[in-house]
Amino acid sequence: MARILAFDYGTKRIGIAVTDPLQIIATGLDTIHPKDIIEYLKKYLSEESVEAFVLGDPKQMDGSPSDSAQHVKGFSTTLKKTFPGIPQHWVDERFTSKMAHQTIMQSGLKKSDRQNKERVDTISATIILQYFMESNRL
Repeated sequence: MARILAFDYGTKRIGIAVTDPLQIIATGLDTIHPKDIIEYLKKYLSEESVEAFVLGDPKQMDGSPSDSAQHVKGFSTTLKKTFPGIPQHWVDERFTSKMAHQTIMQSGLKKSDRQNKERVDTISATIILQYFMESNRL
């Protein structure tokens, strides 16, 4: 089986999570600047088989698109053009950053490590990927 990649897209950083080849476990992979993401993915896909991309869908509490939705849609379009054979799935990402912060707080990390924003983005991507995996096993 191939891996699945998930993205928590931000204009400063993109958190990336990946499944194992059997698609059982989701783990944080990396945090990349948006300008570097396509080259990063080209290199990654030259070494690993990827079955699908999962993108966090940024929404307001009322379900309407958030201000960052246009940026994620642009990223999605770039992914489709660059990797047309890889399907995309969308997951509501409301609360993922809050859940990531809670996970970090409960981890016992030092305060300086807890304030690492890259860690929050990677954990958010992992939560998005876990949610996708759980919802598709039903």
